[in-house]
Amino acid sequence: MRADDLRYLLAVARTGRLVAAADALGVDHTTVSRRIATLEKSIGLRLVERGTEGWALTDIGRAVSENARAIEEAVHRVVDTVAGQDVPSLRGTVRVSAPDGIGTVFVTPALVRLRRRHPQLQVELVTATRQLALRPSGFDLALVIGVPSSGRLVTEHLTDYTLGLYASDGYLARNGRPESVAELREHPLVFYIESMLQVGDLDMERHLPGVSPAFSSTNVFAQLEATEQGAGIGVLPAFLARRSRLCRLLDDEIDIRLPITLAVRREAVAHPAVRALWNALRHEVAERGAELIPERTPGGPRLSA
Repeated sequence: MRADDLRYLLAVARTGRLVAAADALGVDHTTVSRRIATLEKSIGLRLVERGTEGWALTDIGRAVSENARAIEEAVHRVVDTVAGQDVPSLRGTVRVSAPDGIGTVFVTPALVRLRRRHPQLQVELVTATRQLALRPSGFDLALVIGVPSSGRLVTEHLTDYTLGLYASDGYLARNGRPESVAELREHPLVFYIESMLQVGDLDMERHLPGVSPAFSSTNVFAQLEATEQGAGIGVLPAFLARRSRLCRLLDDEIDIRLPITLAVRREAVAHPAVRALWNALRHEVAERGAELIPERTPGGPRLSA
């Protein structure tokens, strides 16, 4: 077995894609495939397998990669020593998966500040509002709405955030303002595409029974834009809507609170860059909690998932 082949296993473990791993290593995808095959032949066991969302590590593959990270980190420490750095810098690539809104507004600033302190660190942000696969791959750390059930993840409740009803002044001038939840059925709503929604906590029927969106999108920023353009009443995260000129509606009756869970693949927990990003995200949401859960008008009940 050649120790250098372990770099290719680590790259596939982090990206979940042969092409992405090849880009990170500066080679072509056939080289990655060949080096993984060589490593598997030398060990005599399968280390990766194809899944619905790319390539995932087998159980033995995860065990091998955990030890391979220690070798990689030792090499980085040697480089830092030769460079005369008293405090080791973070290196390598860290991939984060997060919903569109949370990823843009909260994860991005945390990533930028982390890179400012560690310029040799490469960070990748993949935004999608979806559930994590039972055999998660393609990321080191993920933020998800709700609580993932996979035993292959180390999870932590990071924060809650709220959604409410919002509309533009133009829409309200043309269509009137609903004064009760029952009156919402007379208005078009803006939300996710129900047939493509992968997150049960965002199911419209759970929070507003009998109400279906008239304008739908898989992207929360498209929902925000549609609401600002007067397409209807948007069911939007408060941290996004409050950045616009939209008007909050029925905040006593409709204040949906959902959890955000931070999930890390078990084989990535000990990686210094992952730990640093974990702490950076904790700090980000702690400092900006008022944006995620703004103060409400007293007196109304709160809906929760």
